[in-house]
Formats: sequence, structure tokens, C-alpha cells
Amino acid sequence: MEAEARIATTGNPYGDRWKVMTAVGAGVLLATVDGSIVNVALPTLVRALDTRFSVVQWVILGYLLTLTVLLLTVGRLADILGKKPLYNSGFAVFTIGSVLCGISPNVELLIASRILQGIGASMILALGPAIVTEAFPARERGRALGVIGSIGSIGIVIGPALCGFLLETWSWHWIFFVNIPVGIAGMILVWRFVPSLRAPGGQRFDIAGALVFSASLLTLLLALTLGQTRGFTAPVILELFSGFVVSGAVFVWIELHVAQPMIAPRLFRSPVLATNLFTGLVTFVCAAGILLLVPFYLENVLAFDPRRTGLLMSAVPVALGISAPLSGIASDRFGSRPLTVIGLAVLVLAYLGLRTVDATTGMLGFVLRFAPVGLGMGLFQSPNNSAIMGTAAPRELGVVSGLLAITRTLGQTTGIAIIGALWAARTLARGAGQLGTDATEAAPGAQVHGLQDTLAVVTALLGIALLVGIWAWARERRRNGDVTADLSGRPSP
Repeated sequence: MEAEARIATTGNPYGDRWKVMTAVGAGVLLATVDGSIVNVALPTLVRALDTRFSVVQWVILGYLLTLTVLLLTVGRLADILGKKPLYNSGFAVFTIGSVLCGISPNVELLIASRILQGIGASMILALGPAIVTEAFPARERGRALGVIGSIGSIGIVIGPALCGFLLETWSWHWIFFVNIPVGIAGMILVWRFVPSLRAPGGQRFDIAGALVFSASLLTLLLALTLGQTRGFTAPVILELFSGFVVSGAVFVWIELHVAQPMIAPRLFRSPVLATNLFTGLVTFVCAAGILLLVPFYLENVLAFDPRRTGLLMSAVPVALGISAPLSGIASDRFGSRPLTVIGLAVLVLAYLGLRTVDATTGMLGFVLRFAPVGLGMGLFQSPNNSAIMGTAAPRELGVVSGLLAITRTLGQTTGIAIIGALWAARTLARGAGQLGTDATEAAPGAQVHGLQDTLAVVTALLGIALLVGIWAWARERRRNGDVTADLSGRPSP
């Protein structure tokens, strides 16, 4: 009733939108801190749980696969059932999963508990942008999403440092227990500040579409993940890729014939949605792949210790955290497309600059080359996300928010698999006579040349994304010019 009263008087059911931002920010912080903490703790988990890296990596992979597969389903359910119940349930499930992770006596139960965490995280990450989009007026949407980007960067920066402190002071169990107070605080904030809005009636959930889409995405993710160790031409990997293609085609057929599909095909008639999802996916593929490789360069080539490596790696999230809200504010004033194009251009130049690293690069030289990657991502992400969310009708905010979240997680998985495999192949090719060895054990010179070759491909991919962005900008300018001409009755200048 309170929300309906606010709609009647102000047109906005959310009241104080910055209190809503606090609730959503708690979810973003929870997810980003947890992700960076667990990544850093893998070597400790191998020793503490008496297991192998090939097994313990599923502590991360199980979480990511679960999260990615469920994002769209959660988004659609939220459009039918309402966002607040699912969002608050996400905090509860994630917190319970954190408790179970912390008390797990072996790696098998830890992986199962991480899958439970992934279920909770899918509810949080799929719906955060949708709630922010509803809470803030369109003229402030870029600024709000920029703040979310900054909070995510803070989580990425403090995660490794917090992990080191917890591992040295207590034990690995506390890297999961630390989530509990944040999760409880998030539930309180959501209960207090996010209104319960009735979802539009008469909607049905597309069960067949949801199952087939999940199967399609899961086969793709498994192919990309397992292909890193078994080879992308192995029979089982080719079967998984075939399963992805077949199930993907079946999903498209279902969506074209069902009355209320998971993803309404008409959504992709919007050139903004299609273009921005594509360019966003490309940036995450490139960023995830390079962020995977840079620690090997810093430790294997430049011989930096892990602590110094972690400090240098923070250059990207720090630069992103500074530029994201500024870019969001600018996009609210000047439009999203110019800022996304500028961000993509900065990324192209940043990766070109990274190609100049070698075996003699110092700390300052590395930071000056690496920080512009974060600057470009910050300039690009906020306006890109704002433009994507701006295409959604109120009854489709959950689905579009889910699609936005999928570009991040699918891009990360694809980037780690494809860019990582490319680097390994180029490193071994550059290391004469070292075929058949592990790329991380190749000579420093070969690793540097492999990284430079990989960066050339990454730069080319971003160049394509930049051209697509420029094309979309020109198309929008022509369309706006045509509208001006129609309104004035004469050709636009």
C-alpha cells in the first residue's frame, strides 16, 4: 500500500532512491568480494583440503556455471512474481551457502555449498540493475549504474587484501564466514527500503524455454571450461558444442512459437539492445582473458612476488571505480552512445599500449600501461549498461537485467577459455623446441611474445566492437535527424 501511495503522489514507488542504492550496493559488494577472495584462496584450499587443483577449481567453476545458467530464469521470474521477494531470497540463500561453505569438511561439500551460493548470487546479480533502473529517473540512470560499477571495483580491490589477512590471522573458513554480516545487512536493507510492487498480472512462465535455454548455456560453458584441459577438438568437447548449437536452435524455435516467451524476440529489434549487448560481451571477453594472463607475466617474467602482483593488479579496478560514476553522469547529460564509443576507443589504445610490455618493464611503466584498461572499462560500462536498461519496458526489466548480467559472466568464462588457450598456443609456438611443455614453464621471452600476440588479437576484437559502436552512433544520429526533419516539415541541416 505504501508503494502504491507513492506512485499516486510522485510517480515513483521507491521513495528515497539512494537508500535503495545502499541495498543493491550491498549485493554487488557481497558478490565481488566473495569472488576475488575465493580466487586468491585456491592454493590454500588445495593444501587444507588435501586435493588437486583440477578438483578445487570447481569451487569457482561450480559457482560460475550455476550463476550464469540461472540469471535469465531469475530475471523472468522476477517480472512475473515481483523483484523484492526474489532479491531478498538471494541474500538469504547466499548467506546460508556461505555458512555451509565455511563449515565444509571436504572439497566435495565445499563445491556443493558454492553451487548453493551461485543460486543466491543469480538472484542478486540478475535483479540489482532492474531495481536501480526502477528506483532512479531516466535522467539519473547512468549516474546510478556508475555508482554500482564503483562499488563492484571496491569489492574487487579489497577482496585479495582481505583474503590475505583472514588466511594469515585465522583460517580459510573465514573467507566465507565474512559474507554472513554483509548478507544479513543486505536482507535488512532490502526489507526496509525496497518496496513490494505487484507484478503485472496475466503472465505465464515459459518452462520449456527456460529448461532448453539453461541446457544450451550449460553445454556451452562446459565446452569452454573443459576444453581448456582436454583440448577444444576432443570428441566430448565437440559433442558439447554440438549440443549447444542444437539446443540453441530449439530455444529460438520455442521462443518464436510460445505465447509468452522467456525472451520476447521483439526485444532484439531494438538496435540499442543488440549492439550494446554485443559490445559489452566483447569487452568482458577481452578483460577476463587479459586479467587471467597478467599475473603470469608479473610473476614469471618480471619475478614479482604475489603481494606486489596483487597491488599492481588493483590498477584496473581503481581506475574503473574512478571513471565509472563520472562516465555515468556524463552519459546522463550527453547521451550514452558518445561515451560508449569513447570508452571503446580508450580500450583499443590501452591494449595497444600493453603490447609494448617486455621483460624489462618496471612497476611504474606497467601501471601506466595497465590503468588505462580500467579507465576505458569505466568509461564504457556505465553508459552501456544504462542504454541497455533503458530499452526495457517495466514488465521486462528483470529479463533485460538478466541478459545484461549474462554478458558479464559468459564473457568472463569465454575470455578465460579462449584467450587463455590462445596465449598458451602462441607462447609454445614462440618458444622454439618447447612444444609439449606447459606454457607457464616456457622461457620468459616466449611468454612475453605470447602475451603480445594475444594482445594483438584482443585489440582487433575491440577494434571490431569500436566500429560497431561508431556505426550505431551514426545510425542513431541519422534517425534523430530524420525525426527532426519530420517534426519541422523540412530537411534537417
